[in-house]
Amino acid sequence: MPVIRGVLEAALYADDLDAARRFYSGVLGLEEIAAQEGRHVFFRAGAAVLLIFRPEASRRPPEPDALPVPPHGAEGAGHACLSVAEKDLASLAEHLRAHGIEIESDFHWPHGPRSIYVRDPAGNSVEFASPSLWGLSE
Repeated sequence: MPVIRGVLEAALYADDLDAARRFYSGVLGLEEIAAQEGRHVFFRAGAAVLLIFRPEASRRPPEPDALPVPPHGAEGAGHACLSVAEKDLASLAEHLRAHGIEIESDFHWPHGPRSIYVRDPAGNSVEFASPSLWGLSE
């Protein structure tokens, strides 16, 4: 069996891609790497990519001349956890508050790592945590 090396991409869904763009690029500073008007916007997140799709657009089967990516989508709020060095979480919390982003939860897990949870404009749960949350090194 080949070794799985990690998560390459994760997808969340949002009806308002401009609001998603303002949050992920404008507030969080993620680099926008691709977009298709009315369908998706993609951001680089360290060694991974965060895909934001409009659910109604991503549920349609591909056109005959398009890439054969199967339809997909989700209902309700999704979740993504973005990796942040433990030493930077306090300044991240300040940054989020300065941009008017409400922190839904901010706590230390029983084994020590801290998690900060917010909601993106689509209502998705976005967590920021140190890789040590899962026993990984920073």
